[in-house]
Amino acid sequence: MSTRKEILSSFYDQTDEDSRLQKNRHGQLEYEITMAYIRRIADKHSKILEVGAGTGRYSLALAKEGMDVTAIELVESNLSVLREKGNGLENLKSYQGDATDLSRFADDTFDVTLVFGPMYHLYEADEVNRAIDEAIRVTKFGGVILFAFISVFAIMYANYLYGNWAEGLEENFTSDHKVKHFKEQLFTGYDITEFEELFRNKPVEWLTTAGVDGMLEPIEKRPDFSLSDEDFQSLVKWYLSFSQKRELLGCTNHLLYICRKRAAV
Repeated sequence: MSTRKEILSSFYDQTDEDSRLQKNRHGQLEYEITMAYIRRIADKHSKILEVGAGTGRYSLALAKEGMDVTAIELVESNLSVLREKGNGLENLKSYQGDATDLSRFADDTFDVTLVFGPMYHLYEADEVNRAIDEAIRVTKFGGVILFAFISVFAIMYANYLYGNWAEGLEENFTSDHKVKHFKEQLFTGYDITEFEELFRNKPVEWLTTAGVDGMLEPIEKRPDFSLSDEDFQSLVKWYLSFSQKRELLGCTNHLLYICRKRAAV
């Protein structure tokens, strides 16, 4: 049986993760909307932790805006790209590590914590809870945490309408349509309320749940898809206005659960 780290390293070693948020419109929209939410709660004086930083697209951008950024990444090939691109940025520190163990950091250290990759790849309930608890622990009281996750319904719409619907059902749902989570999925998706329920007994205040890339991924596969730079910028502003609408959340591929660490009693 391969470990989670081995499975992820094998995938990302063969994937151009560095261009994921640049090479197509749905990746660009995900980046722009996510950055808009980060900028609402962070400024150049913020101390930022990004857990699951990948090749550093967000960490690098935030460091270049003057923030004090610490990046954690599990996969060595991703981390090496992050370090190469971040060479010379004195306000960017990077470490190899797992979201389930942030013991190198003291309690209440960061103003903003970003958990943008790990929840796609955590499957066991104890590991999911450890990742959430660790992110909360290292965040200052009153600080904000952003957790990225994937809609299981968007996974089906984006990937399993090409003669492979039965494969998608087997991969993501039980026979009575309960959502499945297991590491061989590689990417695991959630029902929106299922993900929010993970935080019911956590010491956080829910701020919002927002979509970040809408339905662009399946639509972008159409041969007649066309979106000029001007129209894309218009789309970004339009989508940001509606990104928290509950009736749209199941259709977006990537989402943010945003919460504030409650002050000590």
